[in-house]
Amino acid sequence: MTDALFAQIKKDISENDVVLYMKGSAKLPHCGFSATVVQILDRLGVTFKDIDILLDPALRQAIKDFSNWPTIPQLYVKGEFVGGCDIIKEMYFNGELQELLKSKNIAFNNKAA
Repeated sequence: MTDALFAQIKKDISENDVVLYMKGSAKLPHCGFSATVVQILDRLGVTFKDIDILLDPALRQAIKDFSNWPTIPQLYVKGEFVGGCDIIKEMYFNGELQELLKSKNIAFNNKAA
């Protein structure tokens, strides 16, 4: 991973409370896993920055190296890597995602949970 990519990732996750590295965009996900995480965040009413890793093959590899996690999507909350689709889905259904958002002072629609 280049220093510039590492710096860009650090900048993105420090300047945005919630960041989703995904295939495609929030409006047009390019894989079911990315779409699932977008749906969960939308259902909760969470504002997030979506970053399409398909636009830059170097970024696609860099985010995997950065998190030491092999798959996309990847969700970051307040600079902390939370997980991929399966983890986010499980956290949502058992309430852990909502608790994490609450503990990090991220606004969300608790009634949707």
